[in-house]
Amino acid sequence: MIKIKQEVVDSDVLVVGGGIAGLMAAIAAADNGAKVVLADKGDTRRSGSGATGNDHFTCYIPEYHQCTVEEYLVEHNMSLVGGNADPKIQAIFAERSFEVVKDWHTWGIDMQPHGEWEFNGHAYPGRRRIFLKYNGYNQKKVLTDEALKRGVQIENKTPVIEFITDSSHKIIGAVGLDISEAEPSLVLFRTKTIISATGNTSRLYPSITPTKLFNTAHCPANAGAGRAAAYRAGARLINLEIPNTHAGPKYFERCGKATWIGILNDPDGKPVGPFVTKPTRELGDITADVWHSVFTDKMQNGTGPVYMDCSETSPEDMEYMMWGLECEGDTSLLDAMEHEGIDLTRHKVEFTRYEPILIGRGIEIDEQAATNVGGLYAAGDEVGNFRADISGAAVMGRIAGENAARYAQTSTLTNDQLADNCTVVEKTAFCNALLSREAGEPWQDLNAAIQQIMNDYAGVTFVRSEKLLTTALIYLDQLEQKAKTAIGVKTSHELMRALECFDLLQIGRLICITARERKETRGLHKRSDYTFTNPLLNGKFLTIAEAEGETQLNWREQIK
Repeated sequence: MIKIKQEVVDSDVLVVGGGIAGLMAAIAAADNGAKVVLADKGDTRRSGSGATGNDHFTCYIPEYHQCTVEEYLVEHNMSLVGGNADPKIQAIFAERSFEVVKDWHTWGIDMQPHGEWEFNGHAYPGRRRIFLKYNGYNQKKVLTDEALKRGVQIENKTPVIEFITDSSHKIIGAVGLDISEAEPSLVLFRTKTIISATGNTSRLYPSITPTKLFNTAHCPANAGAGRAAAYRAGARLINLEIPNTHAGPKYFERCGKATWIGILNDPDGKPVGPFVTKPTRELGDITADVWHSVFTDKMQNGTGPVYMDCSETSPEDMEYMMWGLECEGDTSLLDAMEHEGIDLTRHKVEFTRYEPILIGRGIEIDEQAATNVGGLYAAGDEVGNFRADISGAAVMGRIAGENAARYAQTSTLTNDQLADNCTVVEKTAFCNALLSREAGEPWQDLNAAIQQIMNDYAGVTFVRSEKLLTTALIYLDQLEQKAKTAIGVKTSHELMRALECFDLLQIGRLICITARERKETRGLHKRSDYTFTNPLLNGKFLTIAEAEGETQLNWREQIK
């Protein structure tokens, strides 16, 4: 039987997730006088999609760009992080991005590794460049140290699995799972406000190597927990139905395609895109950022595969690229290439599109990073109406921390006995049901079944349709009912993974519902029964929420 730890952890602000957004939120909240607790599934020094580093930081530096924020945002919206966002939030991000760059540099993350502001990669010929090249290999350790300096209480190996609200639907606490020991236990957090920052959603679709669940370009431990908990607490989710994908070396999923300095060529050595014909560190090859399906399109029409060809890259740029891949945290990829004798001056590397993920698709926030649930804020990759990768997580994390701390100043901690709360009672019972089946089915089978259904009926491999999406919902409902009575776990680790799968299942259902509602083709959301892009839906967002047991869908305009 799972036990609830006797001591309740109190805070003004509870940060859920210790990635870039979570750490920046914790630092900002502490700087604004709040007592801050941060709960992380792993260890904040090495968790999240920014765990091993990064080398591109989207930002607006007035002295460099010599343009207005509005002019900068034109380039931002043309980039891989543009679109599907509220313009007002984009503008706030741009205006505050440089302050974060300067703070990071002061704290010890090298934002000027070559002595000046250097913007390279993810760029169009003749256009402004907006991705700052930096060395982020130590970013998680530096941000962890900064949080600890400010007195932030970090609870590692404690994923939060449920948000607790009162009768007025305001945040009063959360349920955590202590996985530091083999035997699981629950931790109750009493707080005035929560900042959800649990990253993107991986493992919802099969990876390029389906038998390897954790071969993912982004952190495989990011499984939609914040989105799912926020939805169950009454928060609106947004943009779920339009997936995004990443690209990189085939069969070895790693981010960093803009770090490569080469040309995406077909087997005959001809560039597949119109942007560059010679390798250049200033531009990279932006083709895959613009033509997301280039790799699958070329395979399906028989003109592929598509290769990253660095054979004409200058020795200086090759050295620069190798340094950038280390900054990005792609050392495992470099080790693998060295082990296999791959020489990039002679050998081409086949690239492919990876499975759909949810980045910039999730919890709806306003310009203060607040949700529609009192006391609940969100930042980072799980935000649904804004996306800017590492930099967006850092800047909006700071904004969330500032505003959550202000909110906490006007609130008091609840006197309720959290252990008696219905959310806690239900979650405890569910965990005990899973733990009671020592001979039950493994969580891996549930994860694989979710991926098969999502890929076949609501993915990007095939088109979507009313019939396919409805079928997916039927199958997911059947799978959920079966899994609730069949999945069994023995340890805290297995329990965590099983709970992740049930969150993934819930997110999958919400994607199918919203995808069925969006009766058009837009981006990677391709409908066979609505093959056109509906101009009446330009600039509109689709939200989904649960109220009084009913699913509510709503279309809204952008916040300008």
